[in-house]
Amino acid sequence: MLTKTIATLTGAITGVVVLGGAALAQAPECGAIQQTLKTRQELVAKANAASQSKKKMTPQEACALFGKLQSNGADGLKWIAANKEWCSIPDSFAEGFKADHVKVSGIRTKICSVAAQAAKMEAQAKAQAAAGGGMPGAGGLLGGPGLTGSFKMPQGAL
Repeated sequence: MLTKTIATLTGAITGVVVLGGAALAQAPECGAIQQTLKTRQELVAKANAASQSKKKMTPQEACALFGKLQSNGADGLKWIAANKEWCSIPDSFAEGFKADHVKVSGIRTKICSVAAQAAKMEAQAKAQAAAGGGMPGAGGLLGGPGLTGSFKMPQGAL
């Protein structure tokens, strides 16, 4: 599920990043968004690589990546709002960027909630294992602490 979500998002974001390069090449101040778009493109590339890799991203790693992507989008939206008129940013670019940011935010929320649940379950499992869990096999025979020490075999004829 995580891989499919990342792949869907990266396809949409790539279109905005590519469009951004051509649309904003006017005044020197208008080029400031280029660094934001470049960083966004690198984050999307990481998400793409993770979705196609044999070693899948953990929920915690995906949460961190989408957190960076969401922060990047917030910075981009602030810049677009402040410079839209001065830099003649097309409405279609601004709307596409905003739509991608909303999509990233939704995906990040889902991924981070999965990461939080996984961390909670892991902590519970560790606590249960440390307490013996009361389950057979958790410790020794019948769930007790198990046998310790040594046992000598009787010597002589059996």
